[in-house]
Amino acid sequence: MWGYKIIQNMEINFEIKLGHGVLYPLLNTLEKGGFLQSTQEKHGGRVRRIYNITSKGIQLIDTYHEYLKEQIIMRDIQKK
Repeated sequence: MWGYKIIQNMEINFEIKLGHGVLYPLLNTLEKGGFLQSTQEKHGGRVRRIYNITSKGIQLIDTYHEYLKEQIIMRDIQKK
């Protein structure tokens, strides 16, 4: 997915408005860390940088997801 498409999806799916000045530095950092990989592709006469998640990025998401689930469980236990 390219940057503008990511911005659109975040707004539609999560009601989060990302500015270009926030998204592109984040994408660059994630790519430098090996969590994303990008290629340039031509679409309709325009060259776009397409971002794909790597196996390291998937592992990060899976780990963070487990961490969040644990935090929610602990919060719920503390409420009782």
